[in-house]
Amino acid sequence: MSYIFDFLVEEALILIPVLMIIGKILKDLVIFPDKWIPLFLLPLGILGAVGLIGPNIKGVIQGILVTGMAVYGNQLFKQIKRKT
Repeated sequence: MSYIFDFLVEEALILIPVLMIIGKILKDLVIFPDKWIPLFLLPLGILGAVGLIGPNIKGVIQGILVTGMAVYGNQLFKQIKRKT
């Protein structure tokens, strides 16, 4: 799994826990359906990465990658927690 981090820029790594926390807050809101959380996090991740890296295609790609890592990390944590 460490090879995934080869594609991420170091500046954008801070967005992964930030997006995970925002996702947790959204999950705790009763009025926000769980199925829309990844779609809500995607523009936030893109905006955050563009803000950190710059308004170019690299920033957009990094935003998509960090959002994917946040959602994947959350799902991985839930699966491991469920099996134990």
